[in-house]
Amino acid sequence: MANKRKIINDPVFGFLTIPNELVYDVLQHPYVQRLNRIRQLGLSYLVYPGAQHSRFCHSIGAMHLMQEAIAALRSKGVVITDEEATAAEIAILLHDIGHGPFSHVLEHTLVDGVTHEDISLLMMERINEDLSNVQRDNVPCTREAKPLDMAIAIFKNEYPKHFLHQLISSQLDVDRMDYLCRDSFFTGVQEGRVASERLLKMLDVRDDRLVVQVKGIYSVEKFLVARRLMYWQVYLHKTSVAAEQQLIKILSRAKELARDVRKGDVLRTKELFCSPALRYFLYNQVSFADFGVYSEALEQYALLDDTDVLSAIKAWIGSGDRVLSVLSRSFVDRQLFRGELIEAPLTEAQQKALNSEYAGALGITEEEAAYCWSEHVSTSNTYSEKADTIDILYSDGTVRDIAEASEILDLAALTRKPIKRYLFKYRI
Repeated sequence: MANKRKIINDPVFGFLTIPNELVYDVLQHPYVQRLNRIRQLGLSYLVYPGAQHSRFCHSIGAMHLMQEAIAALRSKGVVITDEEATAAEIAILLHDIGHGPFSHVLEHTLVDGVTHEDISLLMMERINEDLSNVQRDNVPCTREAKPLDMAIAIFKNEYPKHFLHQLISSQLDVDRMDYLCRDSFFTGVQEGRVASERLLKMLDVRDDRLVVQVKGIYSVEKFLVARRLMYWQVYLHKTSVAAEQQLIKILSRAKELARDVRKGDVLRTKELFCSPALRYFLYNQVSFADFGVYSEALEQYALLDDTDVLSAIKAWIGSGDRVLSVLSRSFVDRQLFRGELIEAPLTEAQQKALNSEYAGALGITEEEAAYCWSEHVSTSNTYSEKADTIDILYSDGTVRDIAEASEILDLAALTRKPIKRYLFKYRI
């Protein structure tokens, strides 16, 4: 029997502990190991060269912060059983498991009506089935149930202790604490660094809801400011978004060519080079109805990672299709779409002028020229009053929303969703 109690050296938080055999078995599942092959920040490495860390790194970092949060709450008398602690750790470990390569790109191109949240839940259920018959020692389990039942219930917010779900998904959860610290570290954008250790120490529970002791209000304020800065400086950086929009156009064009092959178009009968997993989604019309715990769609999706997409794009440089070849070459050479801010959506006349310009410059049809540009709206709000609020606990027992309690954060600025409208264009 292999030793399943491991210590992992993490560059952000130091030594992380795998607490028991069940968590180890979850970590070893192929669906989880796949996250090693998917970058956490998608195409941001084209702007910040150090942003090469994986979604696996983020997941185990978030699990570590969950362990710290549970320890902090227990120290204040909050009752969390060993079984609940393990379930919460597994739930946060698996919270991103359904992400595809390059974040939401696949949701916009290769699958119809399927989100990564949908796939995450299906993958959790599959792992639950796969691990049901594994014998383990020293694993907290007091119920006759499958090993991940409680973790899935916490993830879906169906477990009686709502605060455990808030640790996974809320406006002050361990997911956000980890990705802000981790993404700041690997990009070198120091404005995103947050005091995660102090925030966790200040957590408490009132009426089954997470609260932050008033001593931690300044750390919460810094957390919200850091999140706002990281969104506009990293996650929604113009060049990163331009690369993503170009990638969407490339995959959309490949999908169109694959559709023509399926129809037997005599002018486009040559199949595109791609891995079997990518081929499945290019040459089939896949929707949510095709996904199930034991479906071929889920199995193929679980085989997709960054290398499938990048290797295909390199090969498509030699494609006989002019549009696919040109866009793939410029993507590989980092000659990305150029972005410019625009005041309003393009008019029909402006769109026609763009198509005419690219058709003449590249020797393609005006219909094909539509792949050479993209309109996109970037938006993000720092705080939402409609979601689980961040509540501040005062010494007299009263609780106030951070939007009211903060003396330096303006409520209107916190909740406002700034919008930036871009036109991204191929560089002629």
